[in-house]
Amino acid sequence: MSTSPSPARTRSSWSLKDLVLLVVLGVVFGFLYWVFVQAWTALSILMGPAGDLSQHFLAGSWLLVAPIAIAIVQRPFAGVIAEVLASVIEVVFLGSAVGPMLFIAAAIQGIGSEIPFAATRYRSYGWATYALSGLLGAGLVFFYSAFRSGWYGQDVFFLRLAIHLISGLVLGGLLAKVIVDNLAKTGVVDNFAIGRTRLDKANAR
Repeated sequence: MSTSPSPARTRSSWSLKDLVLLVVLGVVFGFLYWVFVQAWTALSILMGPAGDLSQHFLAGSWLLVAPIAIAIVQRPFAGVIAEVLASVIEVVFLGSAVGPMLFIAAAIQGIGSEIPFAATRYRSYGWATYALSGLLGAGLVFFYSAFRSGWYGQDVFFLRLAIHLISGLVLGGLLAKVIVDNLAKTGVVDNFAIGRTRLDKANAR
């Protein structure tokens, strides 16, 4: 009789290497997010009077770590944990001007990004799932940011929302899919759940 764990148990259990990977991703993307903030500052200057809208064009870039972490370890809350860890790096080590409030925004982004994967019980990693991940991550944090920044009632409110959602879909969803697929091809993540999933699919053919 086989004593190997069931698929459900395998997907729900965490290993030390999974946790270490989330820390590594949090650190790497914490620094990358800081770089994106500098790009946002430069873009806002280039856009002149419309510079306040620049943050929405790059909004999706701050969602990247969640779907990447989820796809690799395929565990519940991986996206939330990775986003929050990245925000800790931004605030504690890089001195983000947003301060601790960034932790809340990061958690909201992570939750939004995670919902589409959770809805499939962490079994679907197609383009549509990534796209929805980017849309929901961007959408949830947008309404939180709108409350904090006083965007409600502005003439450009729906323009802000549209740009924010498109950025989330492209940069926070589809780009994440491209990154994950290319990482998988290199074999560097074969020791994680994504590698086992790819092997199972190959054996099933």
